[in-house]
Amino acid sequence: MSAPPTAAPPGRIVAGVLAPHPPHLVYAENPPQNEPRAECGWEVLRWGYERLRRDYENKVFDVIVVHSPHWKTTQGTHVLAVPEFKGLSVDPIFPHLFRYTYDLRVDVALAEAILEEGRAAGLEMQAMRNPDFRVDYGAIISCHLSRPAWDLPIVVLSSNRAHFDFGNEVGEQLQVRLGEATRRAIEKTGRRALVLASNSLSHRHFTEEPAIPEDMSHEHIYHHGQYLWDMRVIGLMRAGKTRQLIAEMPDFIDGAISECKDGSLTWLLSALGFPEYPGELYGYGTVIGTGNAIVGWVPPVEAK
Repeated sequence: MSAPPTAAPPGRIVAGVLAPHPPHLVYAENPPQNEPRAECGWEVLRWGYERLRRDYENKVFDVIVVHSPHWKTTQGTHVLAVPEFKGLSVDPIFPHLFRYTYDLRVDVALAEAILEEGRAAGLEMQAMRNPDFRVDYGAIISCHLSRPAWDLPIVVLSSNRAHFDFGNEVGEQLQVRLGEATRRAIEKTGRRALVLASNSLSHRHFTEEPAIPEDMSHEHIYHHGQYLWDMRVIGLMRAGKTRQLIAEMPDFIDGAISECKDGSLTWLLSALGFPEYPGELYGYGTVIGTGNAIVGWVPPVEAK
């Protein structure tokens, strides 16, 4: 007689996603929160997010946890710890594309648990308790594209500057520990979490844009070397070779000028326990020359 299937623990990561945050994708979808209006654009990536949302629409989540490259902190990792934030998010590089009115809730109990677990792991952790703090646009964009209904509370983690101040290897080690601490906090609080790494892959981009930003005849990867690096990294993710990816990450960061230098992807893979099962590629495309992949991991116990 076969043993009954093992039930998933109540607190767990239900899914993890590499969820890039180009503001162009929100601009092209014309949601009511964003003031600028577009005709079209970047459909391959936008349709990839649509497929992701369809695959996850029947999964039960309590919270979204997101690590963003655009909330940069020098004194360790900061975590949002105020119940609500409202305001206008304006992309400083693309204010003509992204002026987004946000109204979001924060899971403060989970935020406090992440702070506690991070400190227990020897990490410098700080709580963001300023109610007037402007939530960064990277986190907002990744959450919007992954869950546009905004029906879940979120937790946002900053990207500390260890990669930049002490080198890629040191930064990677810290993000591994932060990912482990995040997972422990999710498990201990009983949350069913959707975890997002808000970053692109290759990240050398154009310095000028066409007169019509959504004119796709101007859109392509910055150079072939970036594309080769992106394809290698995507191949490792699709093959379930995430530990090999982490081993090669310092070289990828330097070779592709990758936004992974802010640690979001390493944090995600660590939180997932370095999955050996394939990541699902929902889409790859370029935005102003940068390489962006939407990749989802659903632990096998959740996929049944």
